[in-house]
Amino acid sequence: MDYYELLGVSRTASADEIKSSYRKLALKYHPDRNKEEGAAEKFAQISEAYSVLSDEEKRAHYDRFGSAPGASMPGGDPFGGMGGMGGAGFDPMDIFEQLFGGAVGGRGRRGPARGDDIETEVHVTLEQARSGEEVEVTVDRLTECEHCHGSKTEPGGKAPVSCTTCRGAGAVRAQARTIFGVVETQQVCPTCRGEGRMVVDPCTVCHGRGRTLKSAPVKVKLPRGIDEGYRIRVAGQGNEGPGGNGDLYVHIELEPHPELRREGEHLVFPAKIGFATAALGGRIQVPTLDGPQEVEVKPGTGHGELHRLRGQGMPRLQASGSGDLIVEYDIVVPKHLNAEAREALRAYARAVGDEVPEEHEGFLGKLGKIFGRD
Repeated sequence: MDYYELLGVSRTASADEIKSSYRKLALKYHPDRNKEEGAAEKFAQISEAYSVLSDEEKRAHYDRFGSAPGASMPGGDPFGGMGGMGGAGFDPMDIFEQLFGGAVGGRGRRGPARGDDIETEVHVTLEQARSGEEVEVTVDRLTECEHCHGSKTEPGGKAPVSCTTCRGAGAVRAQARTIFGVVETQQVCPTCRGEGRMVVDPCTVCHGRGRTLKSAPVKVKLPRGIDEGYRIRVAGQGNEGPGGNGDLYVHIELEPHPELRREGEHLVFPAKIGFATAALGGRIQVPTLDGPQEVEVKPGTGHGELHRLRGQGMPRLQASGSGDLIVEYDIVVPKHLNAEAREALRAYARAVGDEVPEEHEGFLGKLGKIFGRD
């Protein structure tokens, strides 16, 4: 096996690229999600590849010799039983747990395992983020099989029997020879995965898993002022497990507003006004999250000037008060003037002592240069 090919990355891939690729493949071939033939073997292979390529020393050894450290040494892996590659202690589920949290397949190191954590995303509007609304998301989560009620056994079938490997203990002892001598360790039973019993007649619906994948709506309360990029934890709404449910993590994506732009706790409205309004003053309508508001434009307003509407921005997340709504003036220079408007502007230029431009450039062209327009 070529570990790089298994993960679908190049030999120069960064640690983040390797981790990202493994996460996607592990979710695809995870035994709790993929019941196709060969999926479990594929999951074990990609987990083995990740355990080597995610470790700098193991990866360097693999790049140099084409094998994992200890894979070709007489007597097997010297790290066997200690969590190393290829030995009795290697379990692909361990890597999956480290990356995704929770226990996998209903097993646990100390007592019943809780269910896996799951993730999703939700798109919210500025209005919802501002008011801290309750939104609903639909998630796919592993829940107790309704056919066998989590027993993993077909109703009316033979009852589970004690595991013949661990004799019901759920764990087995193993010895590993290390540089410090022989070390005895206790590991989860590889046959029953720590449950201490074996299913004889597996459920025909969940195939002996005890859980099935089911879509369900979950309500999520948004904190007031929540912004894009934040993640909300909803306790107990992850996958079910014998030791309790995992958690749901909801990633926030902010929908763009048609007129307002968010900058942290502030909202920005780019207000386009004409040259006459900027020079003489006037009134414009400004959209706010509470509805349109009339704002006075002061005479002599310059391009890029700001006008603040105090406290009409977004609530400060986990703090008191709110940001502002900032009106950013954008003076629009018309590209086409009729004869009357052109003569009026020339009269203005003469009245203020401004130099009358050449005919081919026109006063409009000069204004365009002032405001950085073509």
